[in-house]
This record gives sequence, structure tokens and C-alpha cells, in this order.
Amino acid sequence: MERHLTHRKLTPGKLIIASHNSGKVKEINELVRHFGIEALSAGEMGLAVPVEDEKTFMGNAKIKALAAARACGVAALADDSGLEVAALDGRPGVHTADWAETPDGRDFYLAMDRVRAELEASGSPDRTARFVCCLCLAWPDGHVETFLGTVEGSLSFPPRGAMGFGFDPVFVPDGYSETFAELDPETKQGISHRADAFAKLVRACLE
Repeated sequence: MERHLTHRKLTPGKLIIASHNSGKVKEINELVRHFGIEALSAGEMGLAVPVEDEKTFMGNAKIKALAAARACGVAALADDSGLEVAALDGRPGVHTADWAETPDGRDFYLAMDRVRAELEASGSPDRTARFVCCLCLAWPDGHVETFLGTVEGSLSFPPRGAMGFGFDPVFVPDGYSETFAELDPETKQGISHRADAFAKLVRACLE
């Protein structure tokens, strides 16, 4: 017998985007505003950044979404995403942001250079990679809905493009010759890992 899953619906109104990453907040806000949702970021609400000590994208997304939902008393949406490089056994993965950490803040050009150096050291010609995104919707009562999205591609060095954020300047999605940082935002948002996850969220919780 086919099993039908019932998802909790997200109603129009306020939604906390549980992120202090301005690039992520902007992308997610563009996705949710069409559904009558007023998105406020964790940074705007003055929320502390919770410790992300899980080993999966889903686990870390749940930590962030639940912390924000319980702190604000309304539903919260968290994104945990990263770059998985085939020749590096999936690294940096959930540690993607950590590879960019410096005493003066995050430097993704430093992180991209580390990826390039480790690929060269591996001796592998394989440059395939993918971006992974887990979106988690959480409510103050502890209910959560999670959705996983991916986009396949390859890495290209040196970095190219001034749009996007994170590892976008070295990631070329399959079927394109431009990096994510060279593609116009509308095109990127239509094919990204975040768009893939969000389409699943829409079907389950917004339509």
C-alpha cells in the first residue's frame, strides 16, 4: 500500500530565517516572499549563533531552525549547505564555512585556494563536485520538516565572477560554462541546490 505523508503547512506571516549569512538570507527571502511571508533574519532579531556540532547538513539545519523558532515563538527556516568535492572524499562538506574561517572573519578566496591545493596534492584529475542544501522548517513546539537539494557540477580555477557568494566563483554547474558567480542571480536561483530543496518545501508545505 502506498504511504501518504502529511506535512505541516506554513501559513502567511512572519518567518525567521535562521542565518547570519547575508547572501543566504537574500536568496531565501527572494524565494519565500511570493507566498505572503515576511522574512526576518536571525541577525535582525539579535539571535546568537547556535553551536553546530552535528555531522550532517540535516542535523545542523535542525539545530539552527529549532533555536530560532523557540527564541522567537514563530516558525523558522534554516539552511545548512556546503560543497562536496568528489576527489576529496566529499570534503569540505559540513565544514565548508569552517574552511573559510580566519581571525578576521570568513575568507572564501582562502578556502577556494585550499580546495585547489588539496586537489593538486591528491593527484586526481577529477574535478566533479556538488553543492548540497538542507532546508529545515521548525515550529516552536519542536515540529520540523526537512528537505534536501543538490546541484551537480565541476570546479574551475582560478575563481571567476563577482556575483554569488561562498564557493560560487569556482563552481560550474552541469550544462553551463559559467561559474555560479558569473551567472545572473535569476538563472542561478532557478538551478541551485537551494532552489531544488525549496521546490520540495513548496510542494510539501506551501502549496
